Amino acid sequence: MKKLLGTAIALALSTSAFASLDKRYQDTSGNLTADIPEAAKQVDPSTLIFAYTPVEDPSVYADVWGEFLTHLADKTGKKVRFFPVQNNAAQIEAMRAGRLHVAGFNTGSTPLAVNCAGFVPFTIMAGDDGSFGYEMEIITHPDSGINTIDDLRGKNVAFTSQTSNSGFKAPSAILGAEFGLTPDQDFNTAFSGAHDNSIIGVAHKDYDAAAIANSVLTRMLDREVVKQSDIKSVYTSETFPTTAYGVAHNLSEELQTKIKDAFFSFDWQGTKLQEEFTRNGESQFIPITYQEHWSVIRTIDTANQVSYSCS
Repeated sequence: MKKLLGTAIALALSTSAFASLDKRYQDTSGNLTADIPEAAKQVDPSTLIFAYTPVEDPSVYADVWGEFLTHLADKTGKKVRFFPVQNNAAQIEAMRAGRLHVAGFNTGSTPLAVNCAGFVPFTIMAGDDGSFGYEMEIITHPDSGINTIDDLRGKNVAFTSQTSNSGFKAPSAILGAEFGLTPDQDFNTAFSGAHDNSIIGVAHKDYDAAAIANSVLTRMLDREVVKQSDIKSVYTSETFPTTAYGVAHNLSEELQTKIKDAFFSFDWQGTKLQEEFTRNGESQFIPITYQEHWSVIRTIDTANQVSYSCS
């Protein structure tokens, strides 16, 4: 296992069960997320900082989220600024340090954000019928000679980062439990930093294969960043929850209420958000809870013997 870079938050392996909240937070309700602190410790910033989960080109998503952020500003009476993050660790550290107030954390990093940064997720994107989720796929290029999972032996396989569910944790558990393959023993590993990078790397034959979220692949194919003829899928997982959106736990209760209202009252019709995410069949924000909807992800973490230490 490689050490998580660029942050004071360390992802540690142990034989213990999934860790509880960091000692700086309290959970009196038992819902596994941090309580809003007493009034003296709540914050009410004049400018809200919003970050979307790391992608190859954050400027693209600053534009995609533009109309929503204007709506968020109208609903809260605050200035709102898009914060382009380069990796999951930096995003988590920013919220832990109080520099990030509203965010979308990817599936796998959500538990770390909850436990170490006081992130409180309350919504995800879903389709018109309320359905949501994505699958982890292991992809390769047509010239790799890889047709089955067993063909990964001796090959170069890209993961995204250690905090990513579909980019590392789920495929690690599945490759070990279902196929008896161990990273850096049965195949060589690399960390690309983002799903976009892994997908482009496979298409350009920099990697023999990669574990990715197929929702990202769908959007990249639709934008013609890569061609379908450059990509071949050899494995598809069960469905996982998508990016979790939520707030820093210590925002004032009134402000948290206004932020939630902004998500649930946003009209997607004709927006760039709709244009981008309708590629995945997503068209609305629906309520979720970390306790219920991230249960499968915590199970994967336990299977990988993952616990989190926050410092």
